[in-house]
This record gives sequence, structure tokens and C-alpha cells, in this order.
Amino acid sequence: MKNTFGNAVTLTLAGESHGDAITVILDGLSAGIRVDTAEIDRELSRRRPSGASDTARHEADKYNIVSGVFEGYTTGTPICIVIPNENKKSDDYEALRGVARPAHADYAAYCKYHGFEDYRGGGHFSGRVTVGLVAAGAILQSALRGVGITVGTHVAKCAGVCDRRFENLETDILSLKTAAFPILDGEKQAAMMDAIVAAKKDCDSVGGVVETAVLGVPAGVGEPWFDSVEGLLSHALFSLGGIKGVEFGDGFALSDMRGSEANDPFRMEDGKTVTLTNRNGGINGGITNGMPIVFRCAVKPTPSISKTQQSVNFKDGRDIDLSIHGRHDPAIVRRICPVIDSVTALVLCDLLTLRYGEDYLAGEKK
Repeated sequence: MKNTFGNAVTLTLAGESHGDAITVILDGLSAGIRVDTAEIDRELSRRRPSGASDTARHEADKYNIVSGVFEGYTTGTPICIVIPNENKKSDDYEALRGVARPAHADYAAYCKYHGFEDYRGGGHFSGRVTVGLVAAGAILQSALRGVGITVGTHVAKCAGVCDRRFENLETDILSLKTAAFPILDGEKQAAMMDAIVAAKKDCDSVGGVVETAVLGVPAGVGEPWFDSVEGLLSHALFSLGGIKGVEFGDGFALSDMRGSEANDPFRMEDGKTVTLTNRNGGINGGITNGMPIVFRCAVKPTPSISKTQQSVNFKDGRDIDLSIHGRHDPAIVRRICPVIDSVTALVLCDLLTLRYGEDYLAGEKK
């Protein structure tokens, strides 16, 4: 089992939902990148449950940076962050041992690991493991800001309620970092929350679409054929269990256009090459063209629901009816936004280091 992503900048995840801790190791970052614990705290807070639309499992996320950071800066050696799991209720899952929860990895994991997998709360496949991505992602996003790159994700649609699209990217991205519910049109929050709570009351869950924009990536980044920007971002994004679709720019809508509509015309603006539209999401031929990178992800409804479903006990070899009880999110679209920001930052840091060298992301020095 491989749990490491990246070439020049790599991230390794370890831990299970109900194990002792989640651990993340970030390697390949240059020395001299400022590490702001307040920013790590903020990003972890954005991911943490906060209301009726989220799980009742609340973790303090008290992390410990055990290596790679000294006096507030990266040292250039591997960064190791350990985040204890403190609010565990493993007994909730004892009755589910050998049960294939619909849309979960229980049966697939059993087939791969021959019954030795940690089944509690989904084990290594749990969304709890993303806390490590977010902790490391805060450091990666800080490194990107040092070279003028910012990342932001909002809930574009949830349970049929739509947010507005990105407009002023710099202002919009900044607003998302402090928003309790990451949307651009604050008037849509109540409707989204009502839809999520209604699904919860009906013992069900809802999904949605999230949209990400990246501002400031220079032209010429990407390694075609097989390490294209779209390819690596998709690879990393699909590591998140809730993501079932990714599209860049206008994505599938491009298939209904003529070339004259789908193409992004080039012009010169203040001595720079730009495009008048951005239907291709800032990427041509797998390489950045200097325009904002824009993509959307389809987020499936949370699979853990208390509504009765058909399933099997694959150890006993019998059909069962299943109703899942415990602490689960009726929707993960809000909490997945900082995770996507972090995954995006990882891919970009890796690509930029490959393109420009290890010291490119050094940022502010002492």
C-alpha cells in the first residue's frame, strides 16, 4: 500500500480513524519557509465540525510538529506532524465487522488486506485522515503565498442550491479563508443549511459541487504527457473518498460548444500574454498558461446514513438490511473545501519545485 504523493515535494499519510493518531510527513520543502501555527490552527478549524450540518464527533486537533521546523521556519528536513485522536467511540463499529456499508470501502479493503484492516470508522479510508492533509496544507499554502499564489474553494452547489461563480478572484479567495461556510453569496447559506438539516432529519445525506480557483501560477508549469497539471491534480483530488468527478474550466460543457466558443482568444495586456476568456481553466496542453486555474469537483452524498439499506455480511455470506448509527456528516461539502485547498497546494508545490528548483518556495528568510 502506497501512501505517499509527489515527486520533488512529497506527502505521506499514516493513521486510522480510531487509531492513536494521524501522522503526516512532508518532505522536499526548502529551508526558510515561515511556519505560522496560527494559520495551521485556522485551517484545521475550517475543517472541524461546527454545527447541525456536520458530524457530532468533535476532535480538538491538538497537533505536534515533531521535526522539520525550528524557530518558526522549515529546516529543509522532513516535517512530521502528529495529531492525536481523542474522541473515539470504537464500540460503535463492533457490530459492523464484516458488513459492507454501501458506498464505503469496507468490502474492498477486506479483499485487499485479507481481514487484517482496521475496520473501525473506516480505518485508513476515513475522512478523519484528511486532518493530516490540512495541517500540512497550511504550511504549503503559506509557501505558495510567498511566491504570489493563492488558493480558494467554495461550495458551488449543495442539494440543488447554487452559489455564484468566482468574479474578483483575489477578493473572493481571501473571503473564503475566513468564512464559516465557504460560499461567495452569503444569502445562499441558509438555504443550503436547511437542505442539509432536512436530509439529516430524513435519515439521509446530500452531496454537491465545489469549485476551486488558483491565482498567480506562472505560465509554463506542468510535465506532459503523464504529469500534466490536470493529471496530477486529478490524481490527488481522487485520493479523497468523497470526490467522484473533476472538471477543469468549463469541463463537460465544452463538449456542447463549437471551437469558436470553446477556444480562449489570446491578447496582449500591459505587456503580458492573456486570454480573453478562461474556458480551459488556465491550462493548455497540460501546462499552465498564466491564467487562473479553475476546476470543480463532484462530491457524493455522505455514505453513512441511518436510512435502512440493503447490504451483506461478507464474512457470514448472507444478505442483511442495514441502518448505520453513530456520528456522521449529513454533508461533507463544507468540510472538504479546506482539504481540497491543501491537496491543490501540495500538487502545485511539487510542480513548481520540479520546474524551478528547491529554493523557489523559500519565501521569507530570517
